[in-house]
Order: sequence, then C-alpha cells, then structure tokens
Amino acid sequence: MKKVELIFVPMPEIGHLVSIVEFAKLLIDHNDRIRVTILSMKWFPDAALDAYTKSLTALPPDGIQLIDLPRVDPPSLAPWKSAESVIDAFIKCYIPPVRNAVRDIVSMKCSSDETRIAGLVLDLFCSPMVDVATDFDLPSYIFITSNAAFVGLMFYLPTRHSLNRSEFQSSDPEHVIPGLVNPVPTYVLPLAVFSKDEGYAAYVKVAERFKDAKGIIINTFEEVEHYALNCFSNGQNPPVYPVGPVINFNALSYSDSDDKVMKWLDDQPQSSVVFLCFGSMGSFKAPQVKETALGLEQSGFRFLWSLRVQPPQNDASKMLPEGFLERVQGRGMICSWAPQLKVLAHKAIGGFISHCGWNSILGSLWFGVPIVTWPLYAEQQVNAYKMVKELGLAVEMRLNYRKDSDEVVMADEIEKAVGMVMDGRSEMRKKVKEMGEMARKSVMEGGTSVNSIGKLIEDMIGNN
Repeated sequence: MKKVELIFVPMPEIGHLVSIVEFAKLLIDHNDRIRVTILSMKWFPDAALDAYTKSLTALPPDGIQLIDLPRVDPPSLAPWKSAESVIDAFIKCYIPPVRNAVRDIVSMKCSSDETRIAGLVLDLFCSPMVDVATDFDLPSYIFITSNAAFVGLMFYLPTRHSLNRSEFQSSDPEHVIPGLVNPVPTYVLPLAVFSKDEGYAAYVKVAERFKDAKGIIINTFEEVEHYALNCFSNGQNPPVYPVGPVINFNALSYSDSDDKVMKWLDDQPQSSVVFLCFGSMGSFKAPQVKETALGLEQSGFRFLWSLRVQPPQNDASKMLPEGFLERVQGRGMICSWAPQLKVLAHKAIGGFISHCGWNSILGSLWFGVPIVTWPLYAEQQVNAYKMVKELGLAVEMRLNYRKDSDEVVMADEIEKAVGMVMDGRSEMRKKVKEMGEMARKSVMEGGTSVNSIGKLIEDMIGNN
C-alpha cells in the first residue's frame, strides 16, 4: 500500500509549534504509512523557537521532514494595530510561498507510485490557507492548540457577525456559545473581539474558514469536555476530533540548565510548594511583582516563582519588597525560567498559579496539580472561566485579568488563593486527581482519544 503524506503548516510560535509537531508524531506512531512534511514559516527572532525548529532536523527523515520557507517581509502596519491583525497580515504574506511549496510537493509525489498527498493540516491562524488545499483538490484539517470551548467561540463568531457586524462591547449581555453550559459573560472573551484595530475582523476571518475544513482537530479529551464535543456532533459543523492531551514529554528529559531548580525541589516535602509560572509571554510591572511577593510571604507556604518583568525593568530583584528575599530564604525560590512540565511532575508541587494557557492546563491535569487562575492574554480568560465555572477544576483568583491593564491583584487575594489551592483535603484537589487519571486513560489503547485518532486517520487516508 502507498505511503500517505500530510503537509503541516504551523504558526511559528513555540506553544503552537510544539503541540502540532507532537500531534504529527502521534499520527506516525498510530500508522506507519503516514509521513509528515512541515512547512516552516519565519517569524520574529526567537531563540527558543529556533532551537526547537533546529531539533526537528534530527528526526528520522522517513517520518517528519522540515522544509524552511523563504522569509517574507510583512506589510508595514501601524504600531497601534492589534496582534491578531499583525498575524493576519503575516499569514497573508505567506500564502504564495506555501502554495509554491505545496505545488512542488504535489508535483514530486505525482511522479511517484509510492506516496500520495492526503491533505493539509493547518494551525488555526492559518485557516485562510484552506484555499491552498482547495487549489490542489486536497482536503484541509484545522489543528486547535486550545480547547473545545474556544472552538465553540469560533463557531459562534460568524453567526453573531451575520447579525451584528460590529466589535463586541463590554456592556454586551452574556453570550450563549456552543459547547459551554452556561451563558458566557462578555468580560471573559478574548481582547481581540473588542478590538477596533482590526483584531475583531482578523478573528472573524479565521473563524469563517472553519466550515470549509474537512475536520477540526482539538488538543483536548472527551472526559474533560464531553458536553462541548457532544454539542458539535450535530452535523452542522465539520467533524471534530479530540486527540489530546498532546503533551511534549521530551520536556521531562534531563538538562543541565534545570539543575538548580530541580535540586531545590528535591529538598522540599511532598505537595508543599506552590508553583507560579505564566508562559513565554507572561510578565508583570513593578506594583504587581511587589503585591505577589507580599502575598506569597503572608501565605506561609513554600513557593517556586518563575518571574519575568516588563521593560524597562530588567532586574526583578529591585522590584521586590525590601528584605523579602531574606525573610523567605529557605522556603521560596525565584528564577527567571523554570522547566514547567518537569516542575509540575515533581512530587514537591502542590499547586500551580497559572496564566491558564491550554498547554499549561493540560500539564497540570495530567500530573494532578490544581490551578489558581490568573489569565493574561489570548483566550486564557475563556480557559479560566471554563476551568472554574464549568468544570470546578480550579481556584478562581481572576477570570478577566488582562496583561496590559493597570489592575493589580492585591497581596491578600494572592494569600487567600494560595491557601485554597494548597488545601490537601479539598474536593477540588480530588477532582483534579481524578481528571488526571482520565486524561492518562484517554491516550491508552482503547481510550477515547486513541479511538478518535483512529477515526481521523481513517478519514484522512481511507483504505487507499
């Protein structure tokens, strides 16, 4: 039987790229006929992204192949334009190089009796490239690094836009969004949907293309989002395939740079440490750093704090309260970076104060570590709302915090949240542990996600 090749087009952002590559590995592990070619777009300089992309070249060539696309210069945009509109312009500029690369691959495979092209797998922000697949009579699948709740929002946006073509307003009433049990308050929606600087238009543009895909692949699992996934199986949307948790377990491997953090954790009692980490773009201004420090000190609990600060500050220690480091010596550690997944897997970790990125949430569930919600950007507010209000799997500290606002979460609130998440006898902790067990079962033989991947592969390659 012929080999089957899939062309992946990921966003060049570390969280998106890692998830989609790990998913590619899953497909290959499930069916040895599958080959994957990844088209690598060039974004702003990013050392972590460059290092990860370079590591892909070491993968076996008969499984995953990387093709570097030529760098393109996006059109100049006003500095006040939203991040989403910048991404939209970036993707638009890359449509011709992606089309050329797909043409070359298709031409090469057409002359081969050994391999056929089965379709394109696109990052959600690359959904406008559905047209490239159509040009070559290929099906396209959209890969969602977030959850089914976010997919519900994407299904909702075009419907709302057909009735009301303006941006969302903070005064809007609650929204009935497919896949969410309760009406959703406007204040937890992504900042982009409020943007008059083309952010809303960019989101709608992405969402409108979902209907043109042959399938939607989501990094989630049925047990944690059963209601949402059931809502989508109504025949009105493309088929939805939950394939998660897709987690980069290579991040658990040994690295010299992790030594200091991991050795400190080794000396701490079991489930005694609260871990604070806010993703690759999570940083805070001086007033918030000070209040966070005071809250941790007042809580009395041990802590590991991955602290990044916003420019023009570059020395986090100067933003801490006077004498803080001396007072918490022995029970607290501050670092500029921590190996998040490895830390969550450590027996000393008892709680996690998180920005609620979906990859972080999946990691915390996998290892049974309860979360305190502190969303910062993108769809993280929706994630926090889902975890607290819909699933009861997180401690609510904030649902609608925004990274660039002047709001400050005060020390007393942080102290209270730490106490709640570190309560070893709480019902929520028990629920998180149970959900972690279900997450692990979902990716075992006969599990829900394994079965879903099987159905997806059948749709992709059929019996050819």
